[in-house]
Amino acid sequence: MKPRLLIVYSTQTGRTRQLVDAAIEGASELADEVEIELRLALETGVDDLMACTGLLIGTPENFGYMSGAVKDFLDRTYYPCEGKRIGLPYALLVSAGNDGSGAVRAIERIATGYGWNAVAAPLVAIGEQTEAQLAQAREIGQLMAAGLSCGIF
Repeated sequence: MKPRLLIVYSTQTGRTRQLVDAAIEGASELADEVEIELRLALETGVDDLMACTGLLIGTPENFGYMSGAVKDFLDRTYYPCEGKRIGLPYALLVSAGNDGSGAVRAIERIATGYGWNAVAAPLVAIGEQTEAQLAQAREIGQLMAAGLSCGIF
């Protein structure tokens, strides 16, 4: 069975989706070796989280925090998955209007509670995405897929 990269995201303006699409483009280079599953945060649950071997979270920065939909996903899955996903490799994409630090801090803190392992520095794209930011998102997607494919995560 192929490793599964679960990409959970929320977007209102479409900017987070641009980052997610770039990450998918990067991960898709290894589509023969890694299954890529894209899910909206509000439609993602415990079974999805339990079935993945890697997680990529995409969120806008809303009022200096992650989106409510991503927070809802994390809240709904935390206790049912508590202690069951220790070591899960994850990465984070944030589309920000400010500096994105509040969203990053909050998700990193929750990820620590889950016992997840960050495998890339969070990408914070401030304002309209640049080609450089989209290239970074593609690299994160490639990294996640390659790490899962090789079994190094």
